[in-house]
Amino acid sequence: MLIQQIFTEKIAHSSYILAGDKTCAIIDPRRDIDIYLDITRDMGIKITHILETHLHADFISGHMDLAKRTGAPIYAPEKANCDFEHVPLSEGDSIEIEDIKLNIIETPGHTPEHISYIVTDITRGKEPVAVFCGDTMFVGDVGRPDLFPGRAEELASKLYDTLHEKLLNLPEFCEIYPAHGAGSLCGRAMASKRSSTMGYEKKYNYALLMKEYHSTGSFRAWRTCQ
Repeated sequence: MLIQQIFTEKIAHSSYILAGDKTCAIIDPRRDIDIYLDITRDMGIKITHILETHLHADFISGHMDLAKRTGAPIYAPEKANCDFEHVPLSEGDSIEIEDIKLNIIETPGHTPEHISYIVTDITRGKEPVAVFCGDTMFVGDVGRPDLFPGRAEELASKLYDTLHEKLLNLPEFCEIYPAHGAGSLCGRAMASKRSSTMGYEKKYNYALLMKEYHSTGSFRAWRTCQ
């Protein structure tokens, strides 16, 4: 299994190639798709899956062009109700790429329809080795829940549950691959490092050092645990 990150500086966007020996997936592709075609051609592998974690608001995704050029199907959150041809994904679904298994979990908060892909390399072990978490969790931060007018409290509550009931239950050695890094407006205080581990983020991510102290309907207010 190989993970290659492609970072786009001006929008601080990370997309990924997740590759086996002969085939691969492109995760959250950017608008300019030639870079994926060039890299996979040089690697001698075929693009067979195009995976989206959520509907992006800060850049135009290249998934449609990539599907046309490669014939690979697009996978997207079922709750996004996308009009384009795609394979809808929801909690409990899974995808296999050679010896790589991706389990899908719903991770709303930054957006209502958000999903994450938990990766297991079944040639090496049964535990998850990585998670492509889109804009739910970043290195040093978590996704903003205030991008939808009138829904900030609802999405903040969902984000809290997503983090504490799902993502933080992954093994501490599980690698985190987010869709953005420092410089993006999708978070408040992202670190410059572009990947991390769940254990490191549990210990040093300020947003994960918060706990629920009050509940009013759908909103969970947080405070720093100090």
